[in-house]
Amino acid sequence: MKTIVILMLPFLFAQTNAQNVNSYYVTADRVFDGELMHEGWAVLVTGNKIIAAGPKEKVLAPANATSINYPNSTLTPGLIEGHSHLLLYPYNITDWDTQVLKETDSYRTARATVHAKNTLMAGFTTARDLGTEGAGYSDVALKRAINEGIIPGPRLMVAGRAIVSTGSYGPKGYDNDMQIMLGAEAADGNDLIRVVRDQIGKGADFIKVYADYRWGQKGEDQPSFTLDELKLINEVTRSSGRMMVCHAKSKEAIRRAVLAGAETIEHGDFIDLETANLMKTHHVTYIPTIAAVDKINQ
Repeated sequence: MKTIVILMLPFLFAQTNAQNVNSYYVTADRVFDGELMHEGWAVLVTGNKIIAAGPKEKVLAPANATSINYPNSTLTPGLIEGHSHLLLYPYNITDWDTQVLKETDSYRTARATVHAKNTLMAGFTTARDLGTEGAGYSDVALKRAINEGIIPGPRLMVAGRAIVSTGSYGPKGYDNDMQIMLGAEAADGNDLIRVVRDQIGKGADFIKVYADYRWGQKGEDQPSFTLDELKLINEVTRSSGRMMVCHAKSKEAIRRAVLAGAETIEHGDFIDLETANLMKTHHVTYIPTIAAVDKINQ
């Protein structure tokens, strides 16, 4: 039986004391470099970095290196999770409203530390977290804890609170006299400038925008920002050296997001050939989330 070994060594050894940096000489029957499969290769890791990868006769082990061999196995780089929510867990276990409204931020962060470790041990060494869904900037703190070696986890790129248009996002269905906490930060018009800058200042690595949501008259997905609003968000985001990513399911929301300068389209449930070609023309990446739809249906 052949085994796939995912190279997580830079993370597993990242907590090595800086005064005592270890080297590891790793071999397997095959090494996949992300594009091609190779036999007779070795990988050299020092501290938390891959120093070299190539034929064994060219990648030599330092005298103090620890040799690790995985027989009958393939060594592959760490995987990348493009759309995750470490502060959430599947809705077929606990629904979204309950997680957002009844679980404290500290409880959700405690769960997220477990999710981060499990994500890493599943082979994902980098993850993009698309919003805490009501837990503020807990993802920024989670990222810091990983970076400082307090907890194990993948490299994180985080969105913080994410941005929605007023009236579109939930939780919903409660007495209007009550102030219900939202799963993201609402903003409109020129106030988007302030909110984007505030989220960046509080640690967002990119700005996540809900370009549409289930707020149509029949509960269908409809655009929630105008094209000009999305362009404004993108302009402020890009000026900081960051990028705008858009939750967009409907064709019109995808079209607006692409024309406004989105880097990625998240979900894209109702994408068609026309919108796909528009994305291709503008070099926009598509991030489908099939597993999430499956859990929601369950």
